[in-house]
Amino acid sequence: MLCFCLLSGCSSSYLGKELFGADEFVLDSYRIREGKFSILEMEGQCSQDFDESLLDEYQDTIHEDDVLQIQLYAPKRSDVADAVGAIGQTIGYRVVGGTVILPDLPPIEVSGLSLEEARLKIQSHYQRNIYDTEVFVSYKNRIARKVELAGLVGLSSVPVDGKIRLFDVLSKAQIPPEANLFKSYLVRNGTLMTVDMHKLMKEGDMSQNVVMQGGDKIYIAESSAATLMVMGEVSRERVVNLPSGKMSLRQALAEAGGIPYTGDKSYIQVIRGSILKPKIYTLNWEHVIHLPNDSLLLMPGDIVYVAAKPITEWNRFISQLLPSFAGFDVVGKQVQVLIP
Repeated sequence: MLCFCLLSGCSSSYLGKELFGADEFVLDSYRIREGKFSILEMEGQCSQDFDESLLDEYQDTIHEDDVLQIQLYAPKRSDVADAVGAIGQTIGYRVVGGTVILPDLPPIEVSGLSLEEARLKIQSHYQRNIYDTEVFVSYKNRIARKVELAGLVGLSSVPVDGKIRLFDVLSKAQIPPEANLFKSYLVRNGTLMTVDMHKLMKEGDMSQNVVMQGGDKIYIAESSAATLMVMGEVSRERVVNLPSGKMSLRQALAEAGGIPYTGDKSYIQVIRGSILKPKIYTLNWEHVIHLPNDSLLLMPGDIVYVAAKPITEWNRFISQLLPSFAGFDVVGKQVQVLIP
């Protein structure tokens, strides 16, 4: 902490209404460390609070148009048992209007029940008239409830069962290492879910490991979906991809080849937010080399600008003028020749 205070004195903190120093940059870096939704909030985007109920498993149930295979054991009514079994093995019992129709029974509501709950309900109906009966229920065919996948994935869908979670789905999706999990997202019922896939897959944060539901949609973004720029007096100006949604200032400068001798290491600026009304931080090389990486974090859309040394600007100014001076020199010599 003492080191930070000493370094802060090296920069011009709060030079003006829109300028900030290293102290403010470090405080904002703490917010960036919190992850995706803190970064989105800094960008001015609102998100809902995480709903803890998303982590709860649920029981897989019978739905409309599912086809059930039902068998009946009834020693005293083998004719009914044979009829039930024959239909179950050939065409099955389709759920229509939430109900199934079996021999010698009125329509029975089974939609929304588990297989075990449906079995007990059907069995209780048969036992009203036939003693010593037992019912067996399984799925013969059903509409698959699945998660749809798009973007940088190797699979288009993964089935769900009330227990499979986001980590399992992403593990099966054959996602390439260069995918941008920060910009990837999960949509449920047309609503963007407050889930940070990068924290889940790269940092092992199981608080993000939600239980998947049929109809969920996952999009895996490309590596270039989130970027920052490094400009000015660096070895090579460039756009840097941010697959994790953040990067240390030190790493960003390294990605640009570092600061050459022409650069002014005492004047490194980070421009954040709207170009019309940016938030501008001014730092220097002492901050970069002495403060921890996670205290100097950049986020998508940031521009890192390194100013040139005053002598560099002067040398460039002179180099631009030299051709003109050379021209004047040539003209002057020609005039001297013409004048006796």
